[in-house]
Amino acid sequence: MRRKEIEMATKKNAQEVVEIKSFDIRTVDVRIRGTAPLISHKWSEKAKKMILDTQTQETKVDSKREKKIPARDFINSAYWLTPEPTGETDEECIANFEEAVKNGARWGFPATAFKQAAIMAASRNGLDLKGTQIRASFFIEGEGPDQLVEIKGSVPHIREDMVRVGGISKAADIRHRAQFDDWYADLRIRYNKGGAISLEQIINLINLSGFCGGVGEWRPEKDGSFGTFAVESKTEVEG
Repeated sequence: MRRKEIEMATKKNAQEVVEIKSFDIRTVDVRIRGTAPLISHKWSEKAKKMILDTQTQETKVDSKREKKIPARDFINSAYWLTPEPTGETDEECIANFEEAVKNGARWGFPATAFKQAAIMAASRNGLDLKGTQIRASFFIEGEGPDQLVEIKGSVPHIREDMVRVGGISKAADIRHRAQFDDWYADLRIRYNKGGAISLEQIINLINLSGFCGGVGEWRPEKDGSFGTFAVESKTEVEG
């Protein structure tokens, strides 16, 4: 390329301006209602510590199984937005749980679970949307340090299941978890009105994720039928 052509090309590139459009961030509350019970299974602090101790080998892990306290396992499996009751016996745990309910106990579920369900729904249904594009298009706000969406309309009850730890050939175990029957939640969503994905598409994607993916244990994505939901309404939030 001759010098004059190079100089003209350089001048042209210098004059090019990248236009960045202004953001128009909006907030909307989308109410979803469960179409099947939601099973919660949060890792307890004790279980996480045992795993960490095993991996770091800082302490010797006792291979003997500790006596089960079903009511305590049930309480620990839920995500609490209010102080989590404790107890050393089934009777004490149940009494403290009932007292917490009387005092206005509140529970939640990770906001990230609902967003991940939407991302998986797009992927599983062959929609022309990239996971990275969805992640950047909207955000679901949560409450507290764990960013939880409040689960409303239902007080959890204890659920007992027989499970196989590590597969069908492994030893059987009994798990006690929290189950919400008639539940609903309000997802507070922030999105860019001028973004690549419209609010209507976001809501349709959430609705689809509730049908084919769900959240929680034994959801459709994990070969179950629990944790499904459907979009019931939306409300624009001012400001």
